[in-house]
Amino acid sequence: MMNHIIVGIDTGKTSAIACTDLHGNIVSLYTGKSEGLPWFVEKIRESGIPVIISGDKKRSQETVRKLASIFNCVLFAPREDIPVWKKNEELSMNKVSSIHERDALSAAKAAYNKYANKLGQADRLARLSNADPDSVKAMVIRRYSVYEAVNKKDRVNRFFKK
Repeated sequence: MMNHIIVGIDTGKTSAIACTDLHGNIVSLYTGKSEGLPWFVEKIRESGIPVIISGDKKRSQETVRKLASIFNCVLFAPREDIPVWKKNEELSMNKVSSIHERDALSAAKAAYNKYANKLGQADRLARLSNADPDSVKAMVIRRYSVYEAVNKKDRVNRFFKK
């Protein structure tokens, strides 16, 4: 079974993808030169089922918007562009091989941090209800209440297993 992921994207001549699980742990990092949309789609599919696609800029790049649409998931943009000093924290805390991976990982972590409290609550209640925590958290990100997500666990499990 594929796990749900949060995806950070950095576009440009050199592009990067950072995927984290719904606990904020790194699942995969990819870097490519002059890659198109099919490359992004392939690498994301290899990593899991995306529930959030994020960029590091206040105004989402076209590729980030298209990917969110392709995967029918939440588009996240930070309130302000993520500053370089904050991105550099990712460099010191994680093994990233380029500034592009750093930027993508910063985008994924910013999205995770926005939902972290709600994901923790969903995780606890899902476990108490014997529901799949990953699916419940994915529903919460898609704007279901924690109560709705936990109580619709049978439908949730069918909906998210692909």
